[in-house]
Amino acid sequence: MVKKVLKNISEIRRYFHTNEEPIYFVSATNFNLLGIDEWVKNFKYICYMDCFDGRHPNVFVPSEMPHDEFQSIEDINNYLLQHKEVIDLIKRRGGKPRFVFLMFDERTEELVKELGGEIWFPKAKLRKKLDNKIETVRVGNKAGVPSVPNALSEVHSYEHLRQIADKAGLGDDLVLQSAFGDSGHTTFFIRSEADFRKHEHEIVGQGEIKIMKRIDCRGSAIEACATREGTIVGPLMTELVGFKELTPYRGGWCGNEIFATAFSPKVRQQARDLTFKFGEQLRKEGYRGYFELDFLIDKKTGELWLGELNPRITGASSMTNHAAFAHADAPLFLFHLLEFSRKPFKLDVDEINERWADPDMIDSWCQLVIKHTEDSVDIITDAPQSGIYKMLEDGRVVYDRFDYHRRAVGENEAFFLRILRQGDYRYEGADLGILVMRGRAMTNAFKLTENAKRWIHGIKSAYSARPLPAAATLEEPAFKIM
Repeated sequence: MVKKVLKNISEIRRYFHTNEEPIYFVSATNFNLLGIDEWVKNFKYICYMDCFDGRHPNVFVPSEMPHDEFQSIEDINNYLLQHKEVIDLIKRRGGKPRFVFLMFDERTEELVKELGGEIWFPKAKLRKKLDNKIETVRVGNKAGVPSVPNALSEVHSYEHLRQIADKAGLGDDLVLQSAFGDSGHTTFFIRSEADFRKHEHEIVGQGEIKIMKRIDCRGSAIEACATREGTIVGPLMTELVGFKELTPYRGGWCGNEIFATAFSPKVRQQARDLTFKFGEQLRKEGYRGYFELDFLIDKKTGELWLGELNPRITGASSMTNHAAFAHADAPLFLFHLLEFSRKPFKLDVDEINERWADPDMIDSWCQLVIKHTEDSVDIITDAPQSGIYKMLEDGRVVYDRFDYHRRAVGENEAFFLRILRQGDYRYEGADLGILVMRGRAMTNAFKLTENAKRWIHGIKSAYSARPLPAAATLEEPAFKIM
């Protein structure tokens, strides 16, 4: 029997609206793929954290079981896949289960195989190889996507670093990145030997380091999907980085904005062209599906440089998949699912990319990832619930109603997805939650707006906590969950 070929967006939408096979997103929260369940029948979230207090119809959170201390999000996912309540749910729903993850490893692949399922992402081994920031530079070079002037080398000492930088003509003001890890934790700004000494243990002996000339730049993010028909490219988003109101980490990502005039038309088009070229190179490397690129835009020259690759969905995925073009056509992640579904399809990728580049296809939204920024540890006694919040005329932020749709947000309103809840430890760098609003969170000078600052203060004020007992100690997690 010849399989019917899907030939347009309408047929792709109908295909997923009538999907009969179970698809699961397994992660700490459902934040990254929020709303995909409304596009795909039989799509469920299996989560460790109950952000919606049991009120989201497609989120399943099993009861807590004893487990080793989590060292990564992969550990959380592997715990969930071995949980009896999760296994029972998967068996009860039947079919051949398909799984998608934010992060997974070889152990995850084994567990999915034991469950009789498939992972709809490239192999963990390939993802890990491409996630290496050193490898990203090399893939970019092959694709003709330039990185900030750099040298790739092991670093043995400050003197050795200076020799490398001098030979490459990188100057005295350097930015160093190790091969793996969240940029807030693994990006080091080195101007002097004193700076180097502070981070020496994280640089020396860590293998190849990306040593870059420091530039005065704006951060941006763009997501895409490498399919057999070509690379489909989403919009260029601004990145919020290092705001002290949101994160204690100087280089730490803390949100995004999406709006039609983000950056100049020339920069937007260049970013789209470079992302397409990078995606086509990824296909040659054997990678397919969803990915994200960070671009650094030089304030002085307007030059665009490749920052890093995330071969997966990311913290920006919720923004991409809720943009106006996603509602008009389909979320970018649907093309990822389509690529792995084995369903034949034919698409005019150039036509889709041209349409999605139209400013009319992009509406204005922002998201703020709110962390605990104080150098303290305590236990949360009261936490704001997920839902829609209003800002009153006097600037106070108050809970208005429950919802799990960000599109329900009206004037002077915001959607809050709570991460930490009552009884959880609150420590420096802990994710309190994500705030999503219409419009912008930054000025044209890339500073937080006064309105954004009021919203951040209002949400933080809704948390109460008590001090940790004197005898108690807490090992702070060194990994991000979104």
